[in-house]
Amino acid sequence: MSDDSTTGPDTTPAPGASAPGAHLSVAEIEEQEHRLTLSRFSNGDAWKLGSLLVEMGHLREAPVAIDIRRGPQQLFHCALPGSSADNDAWIDRKRRVVERYGVSSYLVGARHRAKGTTFEESSRLDPDVYAAHGGSFPIAVEGVGVIGCVTVSGLPQAEDHAMVVEALERFAAHQDGGSGVAGPPS
Repeated sequence: MSDDSTTGPDTTPAPGASAPGAHLSVAEIEEQEHRLTLSRFSNGDAWKLGSLLVEMGHLREAPVAIDIRRGPQQLFHCALPGSSADNDAWIDRKRRVVERYGVSSYLVGARHRAKGTTFEESSRLDPDVYAAHGGSFPIAVEGVGVIGCVTVSGLPQAEDHAMVVEALERFAAHQDGGSGVAGPPS
């Protein structure tokens, strides 16, 4: 599957089509990032968040790959049915954008689009290494800052982004009160 087609993964929907998060402004994406700062994030939390994303993917029959990192360490990875090695390559490219800019890959792309250009045209970065397409989101901890990222690849980019945001919202809402998500202790 190619991530460059109008119906394939990590792309903006075709004109007239609508996807969750497809019409988010730069300010709305920035607000999501601010709101989704966590109180803590451990290896156990990575398992819980990753397991939640896997559950969401299975329920939606989404052909996604999921990756969670803290710094350079991969804490969680799962490839659901229908995903491919191409999704792992997209994860790496989107993750590198988060690592470089400290904000979501979708926000970086949206900022360029708001200026009437594209990330590929104006960043001067190798598009085989960096992709400012939705789906990679910073994991930020209160009083610490960005410590890693969670990435989904396999759906159109707005849907990848929306899936990660929904999972982080659910995870954050239950983080301090018991998540109800199975996994090892934090």
